[in-house]
Amino acid sequence: MTNESFDNVIMELRRGVIVLGVMSRLDHEQYGYSLIKDLSEHGLEIDQGTLYPLLRRLENQGLLHSNWRIEADRPRRYYVISDEGRDLLPRLKTEWNGIVSMMGKMLK
Repeated sequence: MTNESFDNVIMELRRGVIVLGVMSRLDHEQYGYSLIKDLSEHGLEIDQGTLYPLLRRLENQGLLHSNWRIEADRPRRYYVISDEGRDLLPRLKTEWNGIVSMMGKMLK
């Protein structure tokens, strides 16, 4: 397997985890770069090209809200989990824990 193929497989594995990670970190407002740093500090590396389309998609699904603010003379779009997202998040966490448990048994 080439490095590129390996990287593609890893990206596929991480895709669903990123949604859960992003939603779990938006219990308070954050703009994109601060969210990237926050996720990175918790061990989840994500680049802008992945994050911003995901944020737009989650907002279109009603799971996040955003608003523009100007701070330090530059506009920033701040994101926060919506009430619908807040209701969904515990169910996603339960599903995630079930997947981790199942895979733990399968990979022994």
